[in-house]
Amino acid sequence: MELNTAYTTAVDWLFGTQQKGLKLGLDNVRRLLSALGEPQKALRFIHVAGTNGKGSVCAMLDSICRATGMKTGLFTSPHLVRFNERIQVNGIQIDDEAIIRGIHHIKSLINEERHPTFFEITTALAFDHFRRQKVELVVLETGLGGRLDATNVVDPLVAVLTSIDLDHQKWLGHSLPEIAAEKGGIIKPGVPVVSGPQFAEVRRVLERIATERSAALSYVELPVQDLFVGLTGSYQRTNAAIAVQALRKAGIKVNPETLKEGLANVQWPGRFQRVGERIILDGAHNPAASKCLVETWTECVGQQRATIIFGGLRDKDLGGMASTLSCIAKRFLIVPLHSQRAASPAEIQSIIPRHLPIAQCNSPEQALDFANHFADPILVTGSLFLVGEFLAILQPDKGVLQVSDQ
Repeated sequence: MELNTAYTTAVDWLFGTQQKGLKLGLDNVRRLLSALGEPQKALRFIHVAGTNGKGSVCAMLDSICRATGMKTGLFTSPHLVRFNERIQVNGIQIDDEAIIRGIHHIKSLINEERHPTFFEITTALAFDHFRRQKVELVVLETGLGGRLDATNVVDPLVAVLTSIDLDHQKWLGHSLPEIAAEKGGIIKPGVPVVSGPQFAEVRRVLERIATERSAALSYVELPVQDLFVGLTGSYQRTNAAIAVQALRKAGIKVNPETLKEGLANVQWPGRFQRVGERIILDGAHNPAASKCLVETWTECVGQQRATIIFGGLRDKDLGGMASTLSCIAKRFLIVPLHSQRAASPAEIQSIIPRHLPIAQCNSPEQALDFANHFADPILVTGSLFLVGEFLAILQPDKGVLQVSDQ
C-alpha cells in the first residue's frame, strides 16, 4: 500500500475512535500498555498538568534539555495541523511510517469489548515510540485533568502544575477546588512537585494532596528576569521559571549557557504567533488565557485595536472570553470550526458585547478576506482548533489540516 494511503488509513481509524467518546480512567490504558510490554517503565518523565501554560512549559523543558545534549521525547495535545505534532523526539515529529507501524500493532492488541479511547491509544503510541527511540527523558503533558488522565500511569522525576483555573468544568468539576483536586492527581508519593502561582483555594487543595503523599511541594512566584525567552509575553517568564525549577527538582543539571540557549530557542506555535506583518494567532480558549492574551497584546502592540477573528467550542466560556477581548477589539468576525463541539457563529454573536461591530463568516478564508479590507492588525483566537485551521491556510507547507476533537 502506498505510504500516503497507509498513513491516511491509520490516522482515519484513530480519529474514528473519537466516536467512542471521552472516558476518564486508567484501566483501559493500563491494559493496553501491558499488552505493549509496559513501555513507560523504560522511560523517565517530567509530568505536567494545569489549565493554562502547560504546553509552553513543556516546550521550554524540552528545549532546555535538548540544549544539554539529552535525547528528549515530547508528548503534547492537541495538534494544530497534523497529528504527528503530538509526538516528537529531539524536536522532530514522529514520521508517518512510525505511526502506521505503531497503530497497526496497537490495533492487533485491542480488546473490542474494552476499546481504548483516542487519547489512550495516542498515549500508548507515544510511549512505545519513545521506548523504540531510546529517549533519555520524556516531557509529558496531560490531556485533560490529571488524576484520571491516560498519562497518569507514570512515575515521574517531578510533577509540574501550571496555572489552574476554570475550564473543562463538565468533566473536572465546577469549582476551583474540584478542578485542583483533579489536576493535583498527578502528584505521586515521595515525588517532588513544582507549582506556578495559584489561587489560595487551589493552594489549599494541592498542599493537602502533597502532604497526604509525602511529596515536597514548592511554588514558583517570581518570573525569570535576566534571560531572553523565545515565547512572547511577560507571563511566559513565569512559565520559564516553572520549567527551570522543575529541572532542578528533577535532578537534571543545566549550566547557565545551556539554560540561556534553551530558553532563547524555544518554539511553541499558536501562542501569540506572528504570521506576516499583520496577523497574530493565539489559541487562548478560556477567560484566564484571554486575559494573558490581552496583556501580551498591550505589551507588544500597544493601544491599537484588532480585527478579531473568533471561533470556539460550545463547552467553553465564550462569553467570558469575548468580554475580556473586547477591550482590544475593533470588530469581531465570527467563524465556524470543524468540530462537533463547535459553537455556531449565531450562538457566538449572541454573546459578543453589543457595542462592537460583528460579522458572521462562512469560513476562515472568508474571514481573512474580510479582515484584509481593514487596516487594523488581525488577531485569530478563541480555540487552538481555530488556530490550526488558519495555520493550514497561512502556512500550507505545514500540511493538510487533520481535524480532531481532542
